[in-house]
Formats: sequence, C-alpha cells, structure tokens
Amino acid sequence: MFPRSRKGRVLVGILAAAILLTAAALAFFLSARNPADVTNPDVAFQTTSAPEPVSKPTDANFSWPFYGYDGARTHNFPLERPLRPTKKVRWSLRSNILLEFTPVAEGKSLFLLRNNASFYALNRATGEVYWKKLLGHLAASSPAVVDGIAYCTILVGERGSSKGRIVAVDTKRQKILWSKDLPSRTESSPFVRAGVVYFGSENGTVYAMRAKSGKVLWTYKAGGAVKGGLAYANGKLFFGDYGGQVHGISAKNGKGIWTSGGGGALGVGGGQFYGTASVAFGRVYIGNTNSSVYSFATSNGELAWRQGTGGYVYSSAAVADIPKLGPTVYIGSYDGNLYALNAKSGAVRWSKPAGGRISGGIQIIGDLVFYSTLEKKTAALSVRSGRTIWSVPKGQFNPAISDGKLLFVVGLTSMFAYETKTAGKLNSEPAG
Repeated sequence: MFPRSRKGRVLVGILAAAILLTAAALAFFLSARNPADVTNPDVAFQTTSAPEPVSKPTDANFSWPFYGYDGARTHNFPLERPLRPTKKVRWSLRSNILLEFTPVAEGKSLFLLRNNASFYALNRATGEVYWKKLLGHLAASSPAVVDGIAYCTILVGERGSSKGRIVAVDTKRQKILWSKDLPSRTESSPFVRAGVVYFGSENGTVYAMRAKSGKVLWTYKAGGAVKGGLAYANGKLFFGDYGGQVHGISAKNGKGIWTSGGGGALGVGGGQFYGTASVAFGRVYIGNTNSSVYSFATSNGELAWRQGTGGYVYSSAAVADIPKLGPTVYIGSYDGNLYALNAKSGAVRWSKPAGGRISGGIQIIGDLVFYSTLEKKTAALSVRSGRTIWSVPKGQFNPAISDGKLLFVVGLTSMFAYETKTAGKLNSEPAG
C-alpha cells in the first residue's frame, strides 16, 4: 500500500524515477553489449567459381596446409563425391595431453601440435608416429606445412615466461630449421605464402617473417591481442583483435588499408574478436564475444551485416557456395546452436541445437558441416538442411579434417581416424 502523506508521495516519486533511470541505463548497456542486427544490402558481394574438388588424393600429392584448409580460411574442403563417416575407427592416437586444434597434412603425413607444445609427425593411413619434438611449454594453434617445412606458433616458450615463440621444423630431416622468441605469447595459427610466414600475437603485433630464416620483414600493430590466424585474399591479410577492431592490411608491406569496429552504441560493448576470420565473396566473416557475427567488405571494411546469436561467438566460420542453397556462412555460438547464415545478407537460413556450447571452428567436408561442443560431442550435419547425419561422443574444440578417405576427429586429448564410405547420388539430401 502506498503512503498517503505528501512526503511519502515525493519519496515514492523519487524512487520510481530512480528505478526508471536504472532500467533505462540497464537497457542501454544490454543493447550496447548485444548490438542490433544490421543489413546493408548495397555493400558489394562477389560470386566466385567453386573451388576445384578433391578426388581420390594420392599419398604423394595430398595437402591440407593450414588451419581452415586454405589461405582464405574458408574451412571448406570440397569433394567430387561426398563421404559418409562410419563409426569404425581405423586407428587412434591416444594421450592425456589436451588437444584443441586439428592437424595439417602433406604427402603421407599428418602434423599435430599438442597443448604442451609437443609436435608430432605421423602416418595418416596407419597412425604410426614417425617422430615427435618438444618445441616449448604451451601451444594452442594448428601448424602450417609447406614444402616439407612446418611452422608452429608457441603460446609459452619456457615455463614461467610471458614470451611466445615461432619454430620452423624441417619435417624431412626431423630437425628445427630455426626458432625465434617473441616479446609476447602467440596462439595465432600461421599462414605461409610466397616464402613468407604470417601470424599475430597477444601484444597486438602482426608479423611477416622470411620462411627460410625467420627474419622479420615487417610488423603491424593492432589495438588489441590478435588471437586468431590471419586470412589471405588478393594480396591482403584480414583479422580481428581484442580491441574490437577488424583489419585489412597489405601482405606485401604490412601497411594498414582499413580498420572497422564491431559496433555497439557509442562504442560501448563492441566486444572482442577471437576467432580466425574467413574470406569469401569479397567479404570478411568473423564472430565476436558480444554474441554477433559480422561481415565486412574486403575492399574498404564497410559493414555489410551483423547477425546476433544468443551467446559468445568464439567459433571460426566455414563459408561455401552450397548447391541449391547459395553462398552460406556456418558458425557456432555459446548459445548452443549452429547457424547457417546467408553470406550476402546475414539472414538465418537455418539453425540447429548442437547439444552444447560451440567454441571451436566449423569445418565443411564435402556436403557435410562438422562441429564440436564443449560438452564433448562431434557431429556432421547436412549443409543444406542442418539434418544430423553422424555424431560421436568425442571432441570439444575444433572438430575434424579429412584426406577424402579417412576422417580425422580431434578428441579432448586423443585423435581418431574414422573410416568413411562414399555417398550415393551427388547433390542430393544426405541419407540419415
């Protein structure tokens, strides 16, 4: 019951006003922290020819060189004839050491970097470990492998240190080619092109080093930690930082071309960009801890769209032009859903409850899209409908790669090679 006195009515009015102001401030904060969806239809969008599919790769010429498969980090591995994973394990590599990132491959070998910075070379057909080397104290990235040299970014070089490291390993001679200590930690999966290795670091420095020697060719300073790998397209590198900015810079000299923010009212709640950016269709696609997924024009950084989810987006996106669906971005969220978004507009094509929070990257293999959850599940869905085709109670972060014959699934501490069978009719809805 409200008080009847004038003084009481005044107090009630003051309290009511304070409550309204607090509610307005809270609403402003939440809206800034979770910015509204945006679509700018006039931003340029380029349709491109589909990548050449991989058909029966031989041991001698097979290559999966980078995290995300290609330099643009599309996480799209095209196959001439789609595969269906079975539950039969051909081989496994077991350990009690955390394994967050997928391996890379060249020739007959897989190359794997565990979280204790131990680097493995193993036979991809049999799982036999050829050799291994300890490269530091802590790591959280995938290597890159080009022309028999593997490049590994090390989060912590020595126990108790705040410095990172990058190491080049000659995989044929089984020896370290060169090693460089860094002023800060790095968990940015490296990219190599034309004799130059590129990666970011936690003090915001992006490096271009000569691949043969480790000589620094140039550096670029971002406004926050660069956690993810750098994506490459048409002479430019693209990445996000923990200051809430996305950058496009020259791969030749490191000069900044554009910088765009993650949004949020008055700059509040712009969030942090953790995942590795993906590039396709003249756009950069990247998730943010403010729960949004963003698309920027590669030419000038103009915001094309922003699509909200219900939780943090640490996941790295997979991007492809899907037959009978169109250009699509697949990305996971801490809200427990996998999203298929229209690559041009950001509109949700479909979303699927994943059975847990998705933290790691997404991977397309043929006509299936793979994800893992923090609740230790890895699954494959139809790229067109989101229907579950296959799942196993293994995995936690980044899900899998394939050589077109076996599926290599990363568990919490172990890796499993699953046998596959060939799908039937091409471009048809996968059979459950």
